This record gives sequence, structure tokens and C-alpha cells, in this order.
Amino acid sequence: MSARRTPYPGQRVRGSTTGCPVMALFDLLGRRWALRVIWELRDGRRLNFRDLLAASGTSPSVLNTRLAELRDTGLVDHEPDVGYGLTPMGADLLAHLLPVADWAKHWHDFLKNRTKS
Repeated sequence: MSARRTPYPGQRVRGSTTGCPVMALFDLLGRRWALRVIWELRDGRRLNFRDLLAASGTSPSVLNTRLAELRDTGLVDHEPDVGYGLTPMGADLLAHLLPVADWAKHWHDFLKNRTKS
């Protein structure tokens, strides 16, 4: 299996030969544990590699790859002796994802109530 490149808008990505920006984002966020890393760094938290590893439950190699991709795309940064954190662009993305998290809670309640009927 060949290694996948970090997805960028304007370049061919999974699901898009044109690299439509939303498809590039979906490709990046659809990779294993990418969203979990962003979620763990919410609220301005900075975590070291070991803490992210424990929080995510993934393997070190997958976490390392995801962190490299998220750093490469400007969503996460790393400060030595402080840890990983969201960049302003990563925090902006998280702000746009929070309504989806709210919707997911609403959906969960809907499904739970539907099965009680």
C-alpha cells in the first residue's frame, strides 16, 4: 500500500480529482484519529505526545503521522517543552465543528426517543 500524501486544497485528494477545498478537508479529517486529535486539543489545551497517545488510544505511528499532517496543514503546532496545540486556523475549524457536535447530540436524543416509541 502506498503512503498517502497530506491533502491540500487544489491538489488531487480522495474523492476529488480537482482538490476542491471541502473535499481536501474531508480527506484530512476522515483519516483515522485526526478529528480525535483536534478534539483533545480543544479549549486551548496543549498536550505532549504521551498525553495525546493516552487520550486517543491510537498507536504511536498513526498518531505521529496524524500530527505531522495536522501540523503540515497549519491546524496544529508544537512548542517544545509545552506540547501540541491548535493554531488559530485549527481553533477556527473547531469552532465550525462544535455545531456539528451539538447536532450529533440532538440526533442521539432523537434516535433514543424513537426507539422508545
